[in-house]
Amino acid sequence: MGKDEDRDDVERTRAGDVAAFEGIVRRWQGPLVNLAYRFCRDRGRAEEIAQEAFVRAFRALPGWRGEGAFSTWLYALATNLCRSELRRLRPRTVPLDEVGEPRDPRSPDGGLGDADRDRAVRRAVLSLPARYRDALVLFYFHGMDVATAARSLGLPEGTVKARLSRGRAILRGKLPRVLASPRLSEAR
Repeated sequence: MGKDEDRDDVERTRAGDVAAFEGIVRRWQGPLVNLAYRFCRDRGRAEEIAQEAFVRAFRALPGWRGEGAFSTWLYALATNLCRSELRRLRPRTVPLDEVGEPRDPRSPDGGLGDADRDRAVRRAVLSLPARYRDALVLFYFHGMDVATAARSLGLPEGTVKARLSRGRAILRGKLPRVLASPRLSEAR
């Protein structure tokens, strides 16, 4: 997405052209809803979180220093909002040990299809402690590299790498067959 377009719209908005913020919303609405959805797994809640992120971004726009990419600042704001929302409204969870997986002894993966395997992995990731879950969601589900995820989380890159490593280790212990899939066990 256009860094120059973001900077232009930010400067126009700061100068009083409130309508210029519409360009930012148009460019980033889909990505922010997707980010929020990956945290909460509820489309309506994700849309509300994205809307609140835009409201907060608009209010905080005068404080944006412009040192990095606008998108990184916006993602950090939205990620923090997602994390706050998850702490505030705890989803109903079931321990993974209590969740039975369908099994077919003739199938090498226990009869799990791709969709079932993806759901099981997502459930497992969302059940992790927040520090590991947040890093994994940004890195794997939202496709951020370590540096961008670190900036979004406000953490050093080394901390994000450590949390990714520890989060993967916890998942490997909980879902060995599911994580044996080459698509999910590869480190980027």
